Amino acid sequence: MSPGDLDPAEAARWAARSGLSLPADRHAAVAATAHHIHSVVAVLRELEFGDTPPAHAYRAEQEQPDAAV
Repeated sequence: MSPGDLDPAEAARWAARSGLSLPADRHAAVAATAHHIHSVVAVLRELEFGDTPPAHAYRAEQEQPDAAV
C-alpha cells in the first residue's frame, strides 16, 4: 500500500509500527496529509532533471539581477 492509498485505520497501524503514539482523532488528518505529500512527490518524480546541475555547482554571485530594486 502506498501513502496515496492510506486510510485512517492504516495510518494508525503504520504509526503504531513506527512506535508513534497517534490519537484516534488524528488518524484521518495523518492519512490526508500522507496522501497530499504522496501526490506532490508524484508530480516531482515526473519532472526531467537530466540537464540540471547539482546544487553545489550553483554560484549566486554570478547571477545578475534583471532590474534594480
